[in-house]
Amino acid sequence: MNIGIISDTHDNVEAIERATEIFAEEGVEIVVHCGDFIAPLMVPYFGEFELHGVLGNNDGDVANLGAAFDSLGNESELHGRFASLEFDGLSMAVLHGEQKDEVEAIAAGETYDFVCYGHHHERERAEEGRTTVINPGAHVLPKSEEDRTVAILDTLSESVRFRSVRE
Repeated sequence: MNIGIISDTHDNVEAIERATEIFAEEGVEIVVHCGDFIAPLMVPYFGEFELHGVLGNNDGDVANLGAAFDSLGNESELHGRFASLEFDGLSMAVLHGEQKDEVEAIAAGETYDFVCYGHHHERERAEEGRTTVINPGAHVLPKSEEDRTVAILDTLSESVRFRSVRE
């Protein structure tokens, strides 16, 4: 199964539309959002997928974000500030990750196969023991144009690829 990973969309409709096109092209069934949707109106753009998200530091309208997730149905869920997920036998921790030391501590614990986070607007793929750390990039104020990406996790091969939303 392919899982799409995205973060820090910050109401950027053009980037969200491009990301969902990429996810559809890649046969993604589930999307994991690492926070900073901003407006609840952004959630329906992910409606063709099962969506799992966490809250970022800029996601203030929690009640309406939750209602937007509920309206998607299909197992979609807004998990609060942290999610512990499992797909195809792979475990995944998801957080926004404002404190990089928190992300590093979760990864160092080697409890999860993947730790996914956002906030820093810079894509990353790193190994910490048995754990792969992923920051999919950002869609507003990225560190560089190369950071305007989403990640695709293939659960069969346990591989991660980045796709640019600028393509």
